Amino acid sequence: MLRTVIATTAVLGLAAGCAPDPQTPVKIRALVLSGNGQYVPEEVELKTVDDIVGLSGTVADLHGGARIVYDSRDQELTNATTAEAFAAALLKGEGRDVAANYINQDDVLWPADFHTWNMVTAYYNLERAFDYFREVTNIPLTDFKKPVKTYYFPEFVLADIQPGPLKDNALYFSAMESFLVLPFDQLQRAPLSINAGVITHEYSHRIFNLKAYGGSPFPEALISWSTAGGPNPGANILKSFDEGLADLHAYGATCRSKSGCDTRFLSSSFHGPDQGPLADERDLAKTDRCIDDALRDSLRDNSLSQFSGKEYRVGTILASALYQAGEATGQRDILLRSIVAAYNDETTATPGILQLTRRYIGDQSKFTLAVAAGAIITHVTDLRLKEAVCNELMDHLQIPRDQLVGTNNPNLCPPSAAGGTTCPRLGAD
Repeated sequence: MLRTVIATTAVLGLAAGCAPDPQTPVKIRALVLSGNGQYVPEEVELKTVDDIVGLSGTVADLHGGARIVYDSRDQELTNATTAEAFAAALLKGEGRDVAANYINQDDVLWPADFHTWNMVTAYYNLERAFDYFREVTNIPLTDFKKPVKTYYFPEFVLADIQPGPLKDNALYFSAMESFLVLPFDQLQRAPLSINAGVITHEYSHRIFNLKAYGGSPFPEALISWSTAGGPNPGANILKSFDEGLADLHAYGATCRSKSGCDTRFLSSSFHGPDQGPLADERDLAKTDRCIDDALRDSLRDNSLSQFSGKEYRVGTILASALYQAGEATGQRDILLRSIVAAYNDETTATPGILQLTRRYIGDQSKFTLAVAAGAIITHVTDLRLKEAVCNELMDHLQIPRDQLVGTNNPNLCPPSAAGGTTCPRLGAD
């Protein structure tokens, strides 16, 4: 990929550089995944950018060179009494606006250096994720907050974990309500900023925060439950759903690309003997993913810190089960819309995840897998799709049928739902 970028820039080196001021949509070249699995320069349009040099617009505002440090011993963080003060204390160096460089060829802008390729592609992928959630899952434009500050190649230090800056990651950092595109080191083939699936996964965390967490930088249920003494089952379930549904939405967004639906969207970035297994572990198309006794016990009995890392395993099981239901019925987009509708719903008969966490804020043990799954089920209105979702969740997450069949709630699973037979039955929970 990097050789392709360098070669392309060299070919265009004789063209005249410029400080462009085009009108939107802007015709520009970005790195896009082709049908043969390679990232290639492709002409695309940026529809929301206001400043093509600073790469800011209504979707995102890129900012470079910042230093962000979380250290539990930092007195500034300890003294912060508001979310705004906490975010300000994290930012140890504000950095600066980015400055992209272009070559204009036949009214199409070509990035003139690697970082411009990387930043343009990141903005384009954020725009695609924004479009996916607006057009497929029907989130109204007014529900989105201001453009998301996107820190490009910041020094991001989690001092409690390691002294130096983190690399090879892209993330939504709710404490700052921002995206972070970190420098790459090991991921040379396809840095995460150019992987549209990864960017949509992170954008999904933003949507989950806006909807299921009420837009709070410090979600009430997650903070309250994770700081309670003893096991944190409610917090573990929330984190698992957040991760699993982010993978499912990332997959759904790939279906809008020229390269087509990709259940292994991580594979273009994570490959080879050291990194390749991650794409296999998160491949939604695998039909034999089952929760086992040990994982179920961890979900119920671990604190959130003890459970760290296992949320991806539970999330993948959830996402794979929902994937199978959507594909088997040919109702993928309908299911994806139903899932987002389940995040926040004040309707008494079909409460959303946000409302259910508030209901059980004083006793997280009541926010079970069945309760969290029920929020999705009650928002699926098509009977065939609802039955398929119920069967897959009963089977793969081993949720007892009597906790999901709607004897007292007609919006839950229909009596015809009996669960699947892929996964071995577990003992009584």
